[in-house]
Amino acid sequence: MLIDKINNKQAKIGIIGLGYVGLPVGVAYAEAGFRVTGLDVSQARVKMLNRGESYIDDILSERLLPILANGSFKASFDPSVLAAQDAIIICVPTPLNKTQDPDLAAIKAATKDIAANLQRGQLIVLESTTYPGTTQEVIQPILESRGMKVGEDFFLAFSPERIDPGAIGSKGWRFENTPKVVGGVTPQCRELASTLYSKVVEKVVPVSSPSIAEMTKIFENVFRVVNVALVNEMALLCDRMGLDVWEVLRAANTKPFGIMQFAPGPGVGGHCIPIDPFYLTWKAREYDFHTRFIELAGEINLQMPYHVRELTIRALNRSDKGLHGAKILVLGVAYKKDVSDFRESPAIKIISLLEKDGAHITYHDPHVPELKEGNTTLQSVKLDQQTLNEADCVLIITDHSAFDYETIVRESKVIVDTRNATAKVGENRDKIVLL
Repeated sequence: MLIDKINNKQAKIGIIGLGYVGLPVGVAYAEAGFRVTGLDVSQARVKMLNRGESYIDDILSERLLPILANGSFKASFDPSVLAAQDAIIICVPTPLNKTQDPDLAAIKAATKDIAANLQRGQLIVLESTTYPGTTQEVIQPILESRGMKVGEDFFLAFSPERIDPGAIGSKGWRFENTPKVVGGVTPQCRELASTLYSKVVEKVVPVSSPSIAEMTKIFENVFRVVNVALVNEMALLCDRMGLDVWEVLRAANTKPFGIMQFAPGPGVGGHCIPIDPFYLTWKAREYDFHTRFIELAGEINLQMPYHVRELTIRALNRSDKGLHGAKILVLGVAYKKDVSDFRESPAIKIISLLEKDGAHITYHDPHVPELKEGNTTLQSVKLDQQTLNEADCVLIITDHSAFDYETIVRESKVIVDTRNATAKVGENRDKIVLL
């Protein structure tokens, strides 16, 4: 039986999608003693992994070499390998399309590959963030289209990913010690999925259905996006009133109860925060319900890159310069501190806005050697005294730990600091324009 295979770590596990979610999950199971096969559409990724080379910040190449050597992990781009797996975990991207509607193309493609190779007794788990109902309304019909029935011939569950890129080193949170919510289509589906995760995750939180688990993940992201929007709106108001929002927040955060710390910024980025809440907004329309908090929060957060452009113009005015023809050096294009992930990074929108107004943009990011997004392709420049001296304005978008802010402030003409990264710099503060 499958549960015996799981308990004895004899179950073979397939991971579909070897990105920021799938690779840490696959490595965790391989290190725990399971035999793992990772499936990805990118042949380049597959070849890198099979050579022992990682492209994910939180998974060092040194972790791959032992599990490749002992045969507990391998990567493939051939969907037929799914037929040999006892459990399959789907970790593919779920972006929005051009009209801000859910794009489930990757989930559907992965599910069709599973259906074509589905074996009796297999457990399928979706981890990709999506709207409540996806597991049973989209995945289940595809899997049952060949005559098998969920809960009898195969098993299906949803367990939302809780991977926080870049947090492993600083906070100690990783796949293994972050509580795992699990919702199964049937009680047996939930039991099997919970047992599977319990072998590598310290705490499993079973819930009554996949939809509950799906809504749980969406709520987690809605909570963050709404609170980020609140402090962003406060930053915009404080700017109008001539107040330092960072000092306001420092004072407010001394209250020992009834408040949580959030910081304003140039916009929101990453896969989850700017995208996932709109999955719920889209689904809510089916029930004649408008998620006004979410939509308003989205509107506020989307305004922040435009505010950064305004601050850049204001900073250049100090030197009697206009934005057209100005040399702007952007520091940090990753969506968050100390990571290489620039998915949905506000830096991309900000660069686009500045370029449309005629500014000449260069950037430096120690984690992102090349920025390719849409029609934009830039190479990270060397960060030295000459680079800082030549820029008409230095724009801090991502507050990487590697940056020497004392030197940046000293050698720059003027700085727009969207993260309060220069808070500890004591000299030359007249050069700094804070968000």
